[in-house]
Amino acid sequence: MIKSMTGYAVREFTSKTLHVRISIRTQNHRFIDWSYRGSQVRTIEDRLRAVGQKKIQRGRVDVTLDMNFLDPEHWTVRINEALLETLFLSVDKISERLKREITLSAKDLFNIPHVVDLSKKDFDSNEIEFLERCFSRTLDDVIKARIREGRELKQDLRQHVQKLRRAVSRLEKLAGNQPKVIREKLRERLRELDREANENPERYLEEAAYLAQRYDLAEEISRLKSHLAYVGDLLSDKNKEPVGKKLDFIAQELQREANTISSKSQDIAITKESLELKSEIESIRQQAQNIE
Repeated sequence: MIKSMTGYAVREFTSKTLHVRISIRTQNHRFIDWSYRGSQVRTIEDRLRAVGQKKIQRGRVDVTLDMNFLDPEHWTVRINEALLETLFLSVDKISERLKREITLSAKDLFNIPHVVDLSKKDFDSNEIEFLERCFSRTLDDVIKARIREGRELKQDLRQHVQKLRRAVSRLEKLAGNQPKVIREKLRERLRELDREANENPERYLEEAAYLAQRYDLAEEISRLKSHLAYVGDLLSDKNKEPVGKKLDFIAQELQREANTISSKSQDIAITKESLELKSEIESIRQQAQNIE
């Protein structure tokens, strides 16, 4: 199945004890890359990552989770009374010495390190299940967006493949003129080697074999057809597996054949077709970078 690697979704959920806002953005990446920020959820992040990796095989996943606790019983407050008493005694002494009243507000106390420790109790099983369910639903929305964009990418890729097939068909016809080119090259080369060839007739055969191999395009055209058939299978609606990496690899193979044809060409028309091939193949390679 063709899926884009880019997608975005944001959702909010509320339970009896929690209000959660989750946003997930996915982007292009060679592998799976996870980034989390927001409320501290301790080991639950590992569980969310595991859920994500089951549904997404490739791409960068940026997750932001903001959480409000609706039940005050979720919090524990510990006051360091000994330290607080020492602070007040010090403040009283300074006030007496300066002959002016110095006070500490509740905000001041919370900002002084080690005086007040405010912490969240561990999540219970219902809350953990709730967070996983919320994350999974938001991720499903992201995947739907990736699938929608993937359909558009598939249509675009199929158009490029169709253009490649037409170019290969034209190349196959043009390649029929290559034997004539080979004969002309061979005559020219043999005239240069005429004296030497009379003394060593095997040089005729060597030159003929070399030129035939040097300018024959049959193997390259055959491989292009085979590679394009494979691309067609990857883009088939029956294929449900991720195809991005495979498309990138086969595009490199197509590019290699196009380069070889260009180097062998003795006909400006063949050269033009090889350039057309390279252009369409490069478009496929670029699109493969956007596909899971």
